[in-house]
Amino acid sequence: MNRYEEYQTFEGFGASACWWAQLIDSEEEADTIARLLYDRKTGLGLNTVRYNIGAGENDIENSKIWLRERRTESFYVLNEDTGEFEYDFTRDANARRFLDKAIEYGAEEVILFCNSPHWSMTLNGRGYGGAIEERSNLPEENYAAFADYMITIADWFVEQGYPVKGVSPVNEPQWDWAGDYISQEGCHFEPDECVKLLETFALKMKERGCEYELMGPESGQLTWQYYDYIDKYLQSEILSSCCHYYAGHSYWMDNDLGAKRGFGEKMAEQYPGVKFEMSEWCELPQKLDVHSVESGMWFANILVQDLTLMNAVKWNMWTAVHGDGLLNNEQGYLETLQRYYVMKQFSNFITPGMVRVSIADNREDSTVASACFKGSGKTVVVLVNNGYEQSLKLTGVEGKSKAYITCEGKNCEETQDIVSGRTVTLPAQSVVTLVYSVF
Repeated sequence: MNRYEEYQTFEGFGASACWWAQLIDSEEEADTIARLLYDRKTGLGLNTVRYNIGAGENDIENSKIWLRERRTESFYVLNEDTGEFEYDFTRDANARRFLDKAIEYGAEEVILFCNSPHWSMTLNGRGYGGAIEERSNLPEENYAAFADYMITIADWFVEQGYPVKGVSPVNEPQWDWAGDYISQEGCHFEPDECVKLLETFALKMKERGCEYELMGPESGQLTWQYYDYIDKYLQSEILSSCCHYYAGHSYWMDNDLGAKRGFGEKMAEQYPGVKFEMSEWCELPQKLDVHSVESGMWFANILVQDLTLMNAVKWNMWTAVHGDGLLNNEQGYLETLQRYYVMKQFSNFITPGMVRVSIADNREDSTVASACFKGSGKTVVVLVNNGYEQSLKLTGVEGKSKAYITCEGKNCEETQDIVSGRTVTLPAQSVVTLVYSVF
């Protein structure tokens, strides 16, 4: 480890409350989930909640979105007596209650996002698709209305005391979201359309004195084929003057080290002042048994890759409570999945304000992935052993250490059995976190 070779300053881990929080009818269950995700002593210690404002598809009859939990209940409601739309902030009560619980347990920031503009603003009167494929469902004359809609909702949350960090109006714009099979709310935008819309938001936010960030454009894939979304967004004079983050999803590139390294190098070389937020990930397609060690190891490698190759300053799980998430309640009871404990190996120890530093494995054909952070009076080293049991000698670290391990039969448990001086023995298929008391 070379503590003098520094990279990004980390800002935290988070998860989305989308598609599940509105289904939690029980206050007790909402409290339990919030504690497991956000409490630093007994849970994961996440610090960000991503809250879905949505397009209001749940308020429309005959929706093509076949999973009801993927249709949002909007705060923007048609008053049938007046024929006008009004804001009703008593709606989406379950999701708001969960948000309250999350903040109570330690969540420090809220990101408000939309998968689509409100259905009343779109070409087809729906929160998905478009008039034709590869065409935006939001006409340009409604850009300002969409901005007013989202900013009005965000301002209400701010007025109520919620720690709103940013708004994100565009989600996976490269996909068409049209056709007969509709899996969720969504809206296509070409790169130029993305820029025009986000510039409208930026100007509206400046006019209204908003203190939260404009995030975007949450590209659904960060490989070179979609670099136009990055370049046109970050080369806009309006956006480059006010947008400090580039938010995107690391789907469709799991273990593609070349693609992730290429993205990280592009951002560092061309846009060194812009921070990258990894705003969504889950396993796509879901193939691994979520209870298996293999599932946890897959996840651990993704975390290391996104932190070290893509230089993410924030890392967010997609749906926190789902069959492919961190927790699952689909069987009628709440269970912690293997990826929950792997996340804990990172989120309990790598805290906001810590700086990633260099760590290198000089052995050929190494099966160990690693990440190292310093700050808050400690050094944290995460080692992901994808092979058989092996011993490593660490150099460049000082102070007393504590070790935590997730592997077959152990779930983020403290242990000293694997550490002897500067030598650590990694069990097969394990994630080990070493916390040194000085940096």
